[in-house]
Amino acid sequence: MEVDREDGRSQNQLRPLACSRNILHRAHGSASWSQGDTKVLAAVYGPKAGTKKNENPEKACIEVIWKPKTGQIGKPEKEYEMILKRTLESICILTVNPNTTTSIIVQVVNDDGALLPSAINAACMALVDAGIPMKHLAVAICCCVAKSGYVILDPTKLEEQKMKAFAYLVFPNSVRSVLPEGSLRVEGEPIENGIITSVTHGIMSVADYFYCLERGRAASVKLSDFLRRNLQQQSTDSSKAG
Repeated sequence: MEVDREDGRSQNQLRPLACSRNILHRAHGSASWSQGDTKVLAAVYGPKAGTKKNENPEKACIEVIWKPKTGQIGKPEKEYEMILKRTLESICILTVNPNTTTSIIVQVVNDDGALLPSAINAACMALVDAGIPMKHLAVAICCCVAKSGYVILDPTKLEEQKMKAFAYLVFPNSVRSVLPEGSLRVEGEPIENGIITSVTHGIMSVADYFYCLERGRAASVKLSDFLRRNLQQQSTDSSKAG
């Protein structure tokens, strides 16, 4: 079933993507990420000596601080911090710099839907910019389920408000990794077939969830291609500047 969206996109079409790295000179790493009119900045500071309370000193600690566009941080933002922290911990190599803390500051510039996936993508690119050791990159996408049952990707804020449920999905980058090839498997499966983070809100059937998973994984390939081109382009620009 074809669905007419107000901005003219198809159900599976993402908004225009934009990403820049090394935009904040005082941070150890930084990135901006835009999907349509949604824009997020991420800054990385560290690793700094010492870990936070209740953290394992034998591993590196990841700290996430969420800063909304306006007002004070609330319950949704606290949840975003927790999801971001767990996601980034799963893709960073925490044994390389034990007993250190790396802080990631996420600043919301504008929220026009799919805010958390945009923040995850921005934070991942900022970690790359900071040179933090990572197992692999990750890409995040939002899938929404309407009351009539159709599924759309990368919703605007207005579309989110009309949906009965949505899922935030984070996948490993399809081909990029800093680990040896033999370590790209989990229980015999290639890591790109897995999922890093899955968070759902609202009520959706099992069939709806698996359809979201299918559409999200397909979209993650497009996001991975965008990341690869972005990293290659900025590497080329840096070489020319050098």
